[in-house]
Amino acid sequence: MRTRDLFSVALSFRVDAPAGRVPVGKPGQMRHDPINTEPSAMPLQAEPSYVFAPVVPSLPVAGSAQRFPVRRVYCVGRNYAEHAREMGHDPEREPPFFFMKTPDALLGSGGVFPYPPASSDVHHEIELVVAIGQGGSDIAVDAALGHVWGYAVGLDMTRRDLQGQAKKLGRPWEVGKAFDAAAPCSALLPAQGAALAPSAAIWLEVNGASRQRGKLGDMIWSVPEIIAHLSRLFRLEPGDLIFSGTPAGVGPVQRGDRLRGGVDGVGALDISVGA
Repeated sequence: MRTRDLFSVALSFRVDAPAGRVPVGKPGQMRHDPINTEPSAMPLQAEPSYVFAPVVPSLPVAGSAQRFPVRRVYCVGRNYAEHAREMGHDPEREPPFFFMKTPDALLGSGGVFPYPPASSDVHHEIELVVAIGQGGSDIAVDAALGHVWGYAVGLDMTRRDLQGQAKKLGRPWEVGKAFDAAAPCSALLPAQGAALAPSAAIWLEVNGASRQRGKLGDMIWSVPEIIAHLSRLFRLEPGDLIFSGTPAGVGPVQRGDRLRGGVDGVGALDISVGA
């Protein structure tokens, strides 16, 4: 038996397949290329079989029929000095801290935010959202904007009473931050179409009355600095969102309220509070 034939019979292999594709092959099973008569080491492929249809959380892309698939949702805490003060904290430039929401907590603009159970003190926090299009670890500050795919307007909805209880007990914040529909978000504007400047306003109105207003330049940590810090803790990947913090003026919402917020140069977000 020729050495090549022996190798073909004994070979057991695994290759990395494109996302959503699983390679299937038995030892010695080879696919023949119809043009090249030599055996190819490409395995046979089959669609994976799921016990139920997987859901891919996503956001619309402004001006396009495409959607942006969301992998993770990171949030930055206390990134505006006045908000830090109103929450009873020193706004000194300490390293940023992060928490997470689940991707399935996203709610699109025009949606109804269901008032969540187990809480009587739900607060709004308007934020600039950054979408990552190129992954990486230990990203340098001066290279960080090259990893941004686009921007959106988001709300970090918070069960403040449950968050407060968790803080007192030294427990994680998920019950206060990661509940259903806790991350309303507008359509994504590709980075090349955004016009962000330190003077750009970030604002929120509730029932037509101004509740929050600030400037992007009021951030303690800039977007490039946030990305750099976060990439030291987690490997960032395409599809990651970063809620970048909220200005002062956070407060409660009531059933029936209408919220409209925006970031100049990015877009606007509208939701209503349901029962």
